[in-house]
Amino acid sequence: MRASRLLSILILLQMRGRLSAEALAGEFEVSVRTIYRDVDQLSAAGVPIYAERGRAGGFQLLDGYRTKLTGFTAQEADALLLSGAGAAAQDLGLGGDLAAAQLKLLASLPPDSGASAERVSARFHLDPVNWYTRADASETLKPLAAAVWNERRVRVRYESWKDVVERTLDPLGLVLKGGIWYLVANVKGAPRTYRVSNIRELHVLDARFTRPRRFNLARYWKDWSKDFEARLLTGHAVIEVSPAGRRILRDTNAAAHEALARDSVACKPEGWVRATVPVESLDLAKLQLLRLGAEVKVLGPPPLRAALAAEARKVAALYARRRARP
Repeated sequence: MRASRLLSILILLQMRGRLSAEALAGEFEVSVRTIYRDVDQLSAAGVPIYAERGRAGGFQLLDGYRTKLTGFTAQEADALLLSGAGAAAQDLGLGGDLAAAQLKLLASLPPDSGASAERVSARFHLDPVNWYTRADASETLKPLAAAVWNERRVRVRYESWKDVVERTLDPLGLVLKGGIWYLVANVKGAPRTYRVSNIRELHVLDARFTRPRRFNLARYWKDWSKDFEARLLTGHAVIEVSPAGRRILRDTNAAAHEALARDSVACKPEGWVRATVPVESLDLAKLQLLRLGAEVKVLGPPPLRAALAAEARKVAALYARRRARP
């Protein structure tokens, strides 16, 4: 495990340049003291690594040093070819490059490892898009990806929940979540998240920006998405739901399904359960629960019960009307 971490530290320093002990400790989920011991061991092994003190300090490799430890194990090659990046690469305009890279990877492996990796790619395919939906790629995605890669500033017209706004952004990265592309970009020195399909106009500017050295896209997305869900699910509803309703929630509302699995109690009729589940705003909760039809009964809060009852009366009235004669 330690040998693997030493190699990973070496590769990270080669890829990212200077990194602090705290950043490396967070990357590998170990203590800062462990990182210092690892760096000492790398230095003792002849790796030209040095430290700079101060607020912007950290560990860095001597300029020009490149490791030659680039071989893949069979398991690593299998995992790489099972990464599911094919559709995403196609959206970004990199489909041909990915195919060429996979061929080079297979050619570089020992015979047995190459055959194993090729079997993996031939037998497993990952499709991250939900049923009855389409990948949320737009015409702006490819030039936006180029701007991210080349650290070029962009100006966008963006349709938010409230209005259409204009923004000048420093694009830091792109994230594919459930078939939907999101842009993470700096605005006035702080990262923000934008849905790519809501970008109505995109202009890639000549101006470049300096990417924050310590920005980590994966860590930002993990923290942001957790906070986003917490901000959305601010209310609660007490519901009774049938077995069929639970199956619907399992596929459409993970938070409610988890609450049912964790805290539900049996009630009548037989097979039904009662629980308190997290919900979003009144309007969104109404729409989410209406899709369960008669498989759910909402006990509270009263405004949500009233909204569901009013909507049900509208639907009943709509279908109770006689068709007008021509």
